[in-house]
Amino acid sequence: MDDFRKIAARIAAEIDAGRLRPGDRLPPQRIFAHDQGIAASTAGRVYTELARRGLVTGEVGRGTYIRAEAPRPHPALAEPPGTPVDMETNYPILPGQHRLLAPALALFSSRADVLGTALAATTADGTKAARSAALSALTDGTWRPSPDSLLFAGNGRQAMAAAFAALVPLGGRIGFESLTYPVALATARLLGFTPVPLATDTEGLRPDAVEKAQREAPLHALYLQPTLQNPLGLTMSSQRRAEIAAMIGRLASPTVIEDRVYAFLDQETPPPLAAFAPDHVVVVDSLSKRVAPGLTLGFLSVPDPLRSRVAKALVSGAWTAQGFALDLSTRWLCDGTVRELEMAKRVDARKRNAIARELLNGLSLRSTSAAYHLMLDLPEPWRADGYVRAAERRGIAVTPASAFAVSPGHAPNAIRLALASPPLDILSAALGELASLARQSPGQNTGTEP
Repeated sequence: MDDFRKIAARIAAEIDAGRLRPGDRLPPQRIFAHDQGIAASTAGRVYTELARRGLVTGEVGRGTYIRAEAPRPHPALAEPPGTPVDMETNYPILPGQHRLLAPALALFSSRADVLGTALAATTADGTKAARSAALSALTDGTWRPSPDSLLFAGNGRQAMAAAFAALVPLGGRIGFESLTYPVALATARLLGFTPVPLATDTEGLRPDAVEKAQREAPLHALYLQPTLQNPLGLTMSSQRRAEIAAMIGRLASPTVIEDRVYAFLDQETPPPLAAFAPDHVVVVDSLSKRVAPGLTLGFLSVPDPLRSRVAKALVSGAWTAQGFALDLSTRWLCDGTVRELEMAKRVDARKRNAIARELLNGLSLRSTSAAYHLMLDLPEPWRADGYVRAAERRGIAVTPASAFAVSPGHAPNAIRLALASPPLDILSAALGELASLARQSPGQNTGTEP
């Protein structure tokens, strides 16, 4: 059990024993933190946990008090303590999809030769069969990568890390959209690179923002999600992709790392950025969303002059794919399993997105209909951190826009909603709760401040 939950449990026991009575006021969080010998942030989590359990309530300017009785949660949201509805992460695992995956898995227990092959060591090149199979996942419209350009990683995050490590010198600068995938941002920092925020508009990255940053100091790489960008769900037009490609050509740098992990959800989008600038774009993708994060495979399509550097980075970083995942993924790609899951998840994403738009009608949303995520701009006087805490008290975990910001102080007053993980009935109930919360004033039945 986390430390903050242990402290919350101790206070809950005091309430049950009558040592803390309805109406009693708890100390301000900073005083509580000092008295308990804990960090102020931990004290905040204790108070949030107590509120989530319905044991305390807060009033703006007055403090935190023991409740007379706990609120009744929505029946669909009545989860065990510590199990909020997950609208922070997108793990689109469909009901019954295990039945599609099982036949290939069964081969490994029934045939020793198949298992023996899967247990062998692999290289960054994978196998000829894997390269051929991966083309079916990566080919998009008029763009079809060469089989010789392909490399394999354990997952998409490892593919991305290898691309960063291969293309950027220690301390080098990587340009990111001002709101971006947090894991990509954290990976860049962990590897010793400097993230540079780049301005965007409704089309995505602005080419002039790249040129401005390049004039200040060289950018060694750009990390972009042109299709169904996370967290905004936006898709870059063909014209904007061509403009970025032309700009990269003029500058002769930096190399673009194009993350296409969500691109399979929308077949009506323009070709990848790699189709516009094939010599300057490394494509990274994976089966994490198509299949499942627990058994996945990462792909890279790398221009020939850069391929050996990226392959060496995969090996030195221990980011190459494991034989079992490589073999199994190849079978799923070849037997149509991945294609069937892609089609089903396209339908599922649009259904969930439509539910969100219906239940959040009247509020300001940023997304496209094919995305598993959207950005909710909060109405005044809400502030994102206060709204996140209020949602947590209702048993719903959401993410503030600041978690996606390269410069957190410049994040919009918004939250990202991930729609893929909860069952549909739970998702609908949670969205209804979030819509109701957004339409209330901060502090009104929430026990939080703006």
